[in-house]
Amino acid sequence: MARVAVFEGLVVDETDNPVNVTYIGGVPHYVVDDSGFLRHIPSENIDQHVLNVMREEVLQNREAVVQGMLKLLGKDDLFTKAAVEASLGQMPENIKNLLNTGLPEDVRQWLGLMGLRVIINVHGDVVKVVMPGAIDLDE
Repeated sequence: MARVAVFEGLVVDETDNPVNVTYIGGVPHYVVDDSGFLRHIPSENIDQHVLNVMREEVLQNREAVVQGMLKLLGKDDLFTKAAVEASLGQMPENIKNLLNTGLPEDVRQWLGLMGLRVIINVHGDVVKVVMPGAIDLDE
């Protein structure tokens, strides 16, 4: 069970209204205003969906991600490349950890400034994940 809403502040409804987060029994929920009726949707389903979308995007562009990380780290040796590739292999475990710890506030703010948005409907279904620079698989 998730302990935090990973994408708090980055989730909006289909009319682009921000979705708040509340806790019920210690469980985070995104709260969608459905014409005055507040629908409480457990955050874990939405967060897991978004993290899986991001994971697929990373895996589809694995070599570019590895090269970008090496450039960011300022290293291009065999051991650093192996470490970066190994960390990509640990993504399922990292996703589980994120559901418990969440993203640091500054990272969420940075993602928001970069244009990341998660659009959900009143039933809690992810309609679209807007990721800047990502290829739109629906087109």
